[in-house]
Amino acid sequence: METKKLLSDGKRIASQYTTWVTFVGLLLLLSILTKGNALKWNSIRNLLIAESVRSFAALGVGMIIITKGIDLSIGYVVCLTASVAASFAQNPDYSSAIYAGQSFPLIVPIVAAVAAGGLFGLFNGYLIAYGKLPPFIATLGSMSIAKGLQLIYTKAAVVGSLNQNFKNISQGSVGPVPNLIIYVIIAAFIVWVFLRHTRQGTHFYAIGGNSQAARVSGINVERDLMMVYFYAGLLYGIAGTLLASRLGLANSLTANGMELDAIAAVTVGGVSQSGGVGTVGGMMIGVFTMGLINYGMSFLGVDSYYQQLVKGLIIIVAVYFDMKKYARRS
Repeated sequence: METKKLLSDGKRIASQYTTWVTFVGLLLLLSILTKGNALKWNSIRNLLIAESVRSFAALGVGMIIITKGIDLSIGYVVCLTASVAASFAQNPDYSSAIYAGQSFPLIVPIVAAVAAGGLFGLFNGYLIAYGKLPPFIATLGSMSIAKGLQLIYTKAAVVGSLNQNFKNISQGSVGPVPNLIIYVIIAAFIVWVFLRHTRQGTHFYAIGGNSQAARVSGINVERDLMMVYFYAGLLYGIAGTLLASRLGLANSLTANGMELDAIAAVTVGGVSQSGGVGTVGGMMIGVFTMGLINYGMSFLGVDSYYQQLVKGLIIIVAVYFDMKKYARRS
């Protein structure tokens, strides 16, 4: 009887904390395979830095998926916002600068990129909430628009020669802790407070759970849907700023495939594609779980092509088990 109880408790804990169990299991496996070398502080620090920008994209799309939506435009919106930020942070004496001879205060590239992301978010939200377009189609179209705008704005050129003050935003650190990690902690805390301790955050869960019931209860579904895409757009704008700062440039390949990374991460992190379910903690663990998989395969010398294959399989498997789990509950 005692053994049965232990097994039952183990299964319950594994089911309830699947994301955390998976993450810890991967850590232990990687530690064994590399004899602990992959988990030294410098390696972990590099992993955290690499996944920090993706964390902002994941927080944005995580909120959207909670409302039972999706956003395929993430990668190119981040690419566009990174290019916008970089264009206002170029050294004025750089002859190929978009605004050659012009020097802008540090706040300008940040505000410009976040505003561009927010506008795209509003555009997506309007198409979905008031235009009644399926999120898949609306964001697929805006993905192409963002790509076109980036190419037009930059003339398909690399936006480089960024000033050091701008690069220090992402490349600096406070003691041994990189700035990027601090930004992620602050952003995750703000999104957690918003989702769990504000009325609109509660509305997002209600809309994802049952939009008709939410409307009957007095929630302005269209307004809140539009706002969730707007908030996500702001986070994409921040992601673009930080990515341009970290790389010291932006081009048409910046953030390529980030939508896949972000959607995979939050799905692995327990944000249900059925809507109405998800936590900020799960989103963050999902991001670093995916990062750990990529990092582990790279450390072990696995070809990058196989990493893409694994990402796709992870999304399929995670969504499959998510659907099975919630089908059983209903």
